Amino acid sequence: MLFGYARVSTQDQNLDLQLDDLTKAGCQRVFQEKVSSAKARPQLQKMLDILREGDTVIVWKLDRLGRSLKELFTLVDDFQRKGIGFRSLNDAIDTTTAQGRLVFNLFASLAEFERDMIRERTKTGLAAARARGRVGGRPKGLSVQAQAKARAVKTMHGLKNHTILDICQLFHLSRATVYRYLAWREETITTG
Repeated sequence: MLFGYARVSTQDQNLDLQLDDLTKAGCQRVFQEKVSSAKARPQLQKMLDILREGDTVIVWKLDRLGRSLKELFTLVDDFQRKGIGFRSLNDAIDTTTAQGRLVFNLFASLAEFERDMIRERTKTGLAAARARGRVGGRPKGLSVQAQAKARAVKTMHGLKNHTILDICQLFHLSRATVYRYLAWREETITTG
């Protein structure tokens, strides 16, 4: 069976173009949702739950299926292990054919190569910056606003009539942040 999956990121975007192309491609059932890929995608999960060997998943474009290349490749690899085909209409990928599997594996290899190159360039850049005396990362200490909040947290804690949980809820802070504020000393280097 041919299953389509269509997704747009926001409610005001339109699915019509994807739905039309998926219907033309012969999809008997199309799962659709209007949700950012960073959030839970219940329709995608419904489709994944009913897929069986011999089925094919069709998407309009690769980025409609996966949040990242890693997730996309994990999904398609899982499809292949289960005997499920995958097609992307606008990316010329069709894992139901030998040529399509080759193209997909080339894409996967290129994506991995790109990640490795970025990682390598980042390490080289950081080493060069350190050699010039530059240190990256977040500035040490607390911002002016955080210092004020830290003083208030210390004052409340010093009164001994509020639990850590009370302080967390009152200031909308995590326990770790409250403990960091309690350990903060006034002479700490401050940032603007």
